[in-house]
Formats: sequence, C-alpha cells, structure tokens
Amino acid sequence: MTPPTARTWARRGHTPVIRVRGRTSRQLSVAALACYRSGERPRLIYRPRRHSHRRGDRRSFAWSDYRDLLIAAHRQLGAPIVLIWDNLGTHVCADMRAFIDGQDWLTVFQLPAYAPELNPVEGVWSLLRRGYTANVAFTNPDHLIRTVREGLRKIQYRPTLLDGCLAETGLALRPR
Repeated sequence: MTPPTARTWARRGHTPVIRVRGRTSRQLSVAALACYRSGERPRLIYRPRRHSHRRGDRRSFAWSDYRDLLIAAHRQLGAPIVLIWDNLGTHVCADMRAFIDGQDWLTVFQLPAYAPELNPVEGVWSLLRRGYTANVAFTNPDHLIRTVREGLRKIQYRPTLLDGCLAETGLALRPR
C-alpha cells in the first residue's frame, strides 16, 4: 500500500518528504491478460486477489487461479487462445502443464527466461503505476483495490493504450 511517487514538488533547497502511515504487510495481486485479434479492438481481462496473512495461506496466485482466469477468458472471447507467457513458477508447474495439455483451445508459447520487454501486460502495469495509482496514499486495502480496479477499467476501455502496450514490445499481429 506504499504509494509509488510519480511527481512531487517542494521549495528550492527543501527535500520533499512523504509520510505514509499504515502497515505494508497487506498484499494485493492482480493477474491480467492482454488479448489481441486482428481487425478487432484489444481487450484486457484481469482478476485482482486480496491476500490474507493467515498462517498457511498463499500470498500469490496459485496455478488454479491462473487456470480459472484462462477459462473465463476463453468463455468471454469465445475463441481459441494463443497465450504468450513468462516463466513464472506457477505458469510452468506440472499441474498447469497438465491443464494446458488437456485443452484443445489453448496454445502456449513461453517467453525467454527474462524478457519483460516482450510482455504487453508489463506495459499495462506501467500505465497503472505511473498514472492511476501514482501519488496516492491508500487509506486501507479496500481503497487500494478500488483504485486498481478503476485504473484497470479505464485502461480496458481505451483500446489505443492496449495497442500501445503491444507496439512497445515490438511484436505484431499477422492476419490469417
């Protein structure tokens, strides 16, 4: 919940100090898919998840959460999915591999070991961090979740931003 600082100002000679109250042990994770199809507007499908800090609970998305996101995207898009994915541990675990192998509508390509510049979703996170959540001191986890959802919704409904995220990667769609 620590606010990312985008800009600030102070009188000359006085270093600006931003005080943030609250605990930083609370966590929010968001998984997103940037969906592109030639001749159609791009789409952003996302799922935020608030984590409890009870002993034994996961503090990140499990493979089953990603599976559910992919199933929801397939239903929403109504078409086969070609997924370009990074090498996050839950993306390449045995359970996820078994799920992927069992789906005829899902084709997966893995990105190289460390290549965030090839992932359009990284551009979405950058837009969210620099624009919608910048310079906001969140009062509680609900405020954080609400602001992230609003920012993602605004990005979602501006297809030129999503097109820009794809263009930034240097990847291009080829019509069939």
